[in-house]
Amino acid sequence: MPAFEKGFAQHEREIKVIAANKALPTFDNTIAALDYSGQLLHDVSAVFYTLTGSENTDELMALSTRISAMQTAHSNKISLNEPLFSRIKAVYDQRDALTLSVEQRKLLEDTYESFVMSGAALQGKDRETYKALSQRLSELSERFYQNSLKATNQYEKIITDEALLEGLPVDVKAAAKAKATAKKQEGWLFDLSAPVYTSLMKYLKNRDLREMFYRAYLTRATTGELDNKPVIAEMVNLRRERAQLLGSSTYAHHALKRRMAEKPEAVIRFLDQLSDAYLPTAKAELATIQGYATGLEGRYTKLEPWDLSYYSEKYKQARYNVSDEVLRPYFKLENVIDGVFGLATKLYGITFTKNTAIPTWNPEVDAWEVFDKDGSYLAVLYTDFHPRKGKRAGAWMSNFNEQYRLKGVDIRPHVSVTMNFTPSTDTKPSLLTYDEVTTFLHEFGHALHGIFSDVTYRGLSGTSVYRDFVELPSQVMENWASEKAFLDGFAKHYQTGEPIPAELIQKIKDAENYNVAMGCMRQLSFGYLDMAWHSLSEPFSGDVVAFEREAWKKAVILPQPDDCFMSATFSHLFSGGYAAGYYSYKWAEVLDADAYDWFVRKEVFDRETADTFRQHILSRGGTEHPMVLYKRFRGQEPSIDALLKRNGLR
Repeated sequence: MPAFEKGFAQHEREIKVIAANKALPTFDNTIAALDYSGQLLHDVSAVFYTLTGSENTDELMALSTRISAMQTAHSNKISLNEPLFSRIKAVYDQRDALTLSVEQRKLLEDTYESFVMSGAALQGKDRETYKALSQRLSELSERFYQNSLKATNQYEKIITDEALLEGLPVDVKAAAKAKATAKKQEGWLFDLSAPVYTSLMKYLKNRDLREMFYRAYLTRATTGELDNKPVIAEMVNLRRERAQLLGSSTYAHHALKRRMAEKPEAVIRFLDQLSDAYLPTAKAELATIQGYATGLEGRYTKLEPWDLSYYSEKYKQARYNVSDEVLRPYFKLENVIDGVFGLATKLYGITFTKNTAIPTWNPEVDAWEVFDKDGSYLAVLYTDFHPRKGKRAGAWMSNFNEQYRLKGVDIRPHVSVTMNFTPSTDTKPSLLTYDEVTTFLHEFGHALHGIFSDVTYRGLSGTSVYRDFVELPSQVMENWASEKAFLDGFAKHYQTGEPIPAELIQKIKDAENYNVAMGCMRQLSFGYLDMAWHSLSEPFSGDVVAFEREAWKKAVILPQPDDCFMSATFSHLFSGGYAAGYYSYKWAEVLDADAYDWFVRKEVFDRETADTFRQHILSRGGTEHPMVLYKRFRGQEPSIDALLKRNGLR
């Protein structure tokens, strides 16, 4: 807490100096000065939230609640500072008469718009209302996150009869046995961490157990003191109320002002366009799995949600003779690291050197120095690969320090990528699934966006771009996962050293679009749900579970049970910054398919294309509108055609 208190105090002093400046407002003494302010608070926050995401404890959770409230109050104090906003507006109003670079103009416009969207133009009672709404939303977001994390961490199931675990991979069972042993219990202990849950759904033959784990997963944070249902209801109402206070009819209208899509209507049209293209194929895919399950069991077995992954994996093995367990031996984590880093070397000429002298927050975390093709220092990259108690599920990239220039000095970034891959055991190294290799590439793409940043102002650095553009650098990297030239460079059997066979790589490519339409519809269902929650124009007082069911029904091809409620742990929307923005994953998929098609037309490791992508996309951060940057790289606006072609629908 003392570090935060010092950070808040220092930032307040810096803001006071800017706001009280007697000189006429200029870009340098107001906009740039504001961008450079708050470095200590930024640094303290980056470290603290890394710990709450990766090393959380009851003490940190309690502290996080207090700090979240303090940060909201601090942000409100800045955004509602009338003398400060007066200076910002004075510079903004004369923007056309100023001699500003493209980057300076963008920072000025972003700063002004950010303040307006944060209530700076409000007067009197409305300003106090805005502060109260923001404070309460901050509290609710923190509560949502902690409820989700606690509900996930609290669940443990001991299975003592090994026969019930038929079908589970050996390494999954070994990890469960180790967890039980560590707690001095007999049998196998299973939790709801992402890799464990995914394996249970894919491989566990016992249908009753699959249903039990499925229901446990989809009812997290729905009862008792960890119930997120009332949290969600209050959050969507307060977001709507705050947006209307700022002049927008819904929260979605408010949020999309600073997105490529611009309006909710454009998002819905986009989702509908994809739904029209994918839904018929998705229904056919589901019917195929239903038929396969019936044939396999020798009787009609109506598919339930806890059956889909299991029979899909079975059919995938039967049809393509390829499975996660066939591929895992070729994806030893250390080899995958070499492969992913090697891909960046081939594309961009950069290199990675582990430096054990750099402090990390856990012994499992490695620090790598990144060097450019000319040998100059670029960044520090931290990698944190395995689940542990207190670490949230999923995978993400984050910044400790963004790249920017201060008094002519190029401040280089420190970024991290965090995963939850199955750890090694006493008898076997950490072996990844193919999907996990893809996840690594995805988060590494975000990291490259930060590493390659070459801007002047921190507020425009790296991933500081529109939400529906930020996933392009990450998703485009996923395309290399199935390229033979990429896999040949590192995928070797962990026991024999045998390179991954060419026929297995071909099977990966053959299976690449397996159930792709069902996967798309699942993402679209989340997008529709997000837009429904944030397109409310009137107070919501209904049943949140029923609302969810209605919101996504046109995209859901296998409905979940009535007692399940995915929104209760949908952290993207309620604690992760993707409110009215989840569509951006599919939006970026259209961009990445179009961008990767440009690579394929030349050569997948084409240095010239990669350098152009770095120059116009990865290095430019938010210095210009995303479409301007994309067209500069690609020569045209993106088209949905490349995605449909890649997915075999055209």
